[in-house]
Amino acid sequence: MTDGIRIEKLRKVWPDGSVGLDDLDLTIPPGEFVAILGRSGAGKSTLLRTAARLIEPTAGRVTVGGVDVTHATGRALYQARARVGFVFQQFNLVRSYSALDNVLVARMAHTSWLRGLVGLWSDRDRDVARRCLADVGLAEKLDAPARELSGGQQQRVAIARAFAQEPAALFADEPTASLDPQLAAVVLDLLKRYGTEKRVPVLVNVHTLEHAKKYADRVIGMKRGRLVHDGPASALDEATVAKIYDLDAPAGARA
Repeated sequence: MTDGIRIEKLRKVWPDGSVGLDDLDLTIPPGEFVAILGRSGAGKSTLLRTAARLIEPTAGRVTVGGVDVTHATGRALYQARARVGFVFQQFNLVRSYSALDNVLVARMAHTSWLRGLVGLWSDRDRDVARRCLADVGLAEKLDAPARELSGGQQQRVAIARAFAQEPAALFADEPTASLDPQLAAVVLDLLKRYGTEKRVPVLVNVHTLEHAKKYADRVIGMKRGRLVHDGPASALDEATVAKIYDLDAPAGARA
């Protein structure tokens, strides 16, 4: 079990002065699946990338599994970033690498930098990578170059890579946006199951309301870098959706 995610007064101001995140507070306990909703530009991706320290926050504090991510430096920063398994919309695979080698990259945090650089992976590293590929249904694709895999298979390799980090939290930034509905369901099922079984908090920028309602335990809504909604997925009604997306609430909908 991890200690979950704690985000306190997280703020991101871009060089042009625009505010990406506006003093955002959020706590996600172990095992909870949280879906993020909001218009384009609402701050959804900025939240994930800043909390994972892929971009630098202007102010605030993020802890993942009890480790301070925002104030770490040097090797400690690398280790802190590695506590978050991040699944990108565009996969971010090395196309010339095999599926196995792409997943093994995630084991860099568990070995020395030099051994990882030259590919001297331990037997355990290889066992973990193989198991993670099997967990996403790609046991038969270990040696296939990423460039030869379908889009859905590449996304599953990216998920296996995140799993292989043995993360304290999972973040996914619109992981289903480029997939058909059947493959999208496979991807979200994998993320949901991992979070539940490993007691890891999962924070996902989802592509549709249907996915939020089906998979999330909790939904947060963002608008202009602020949280405007935080509640159980079961309570996601039309008025709440209207508030998040700046729509006209239907007559008779609950406020």
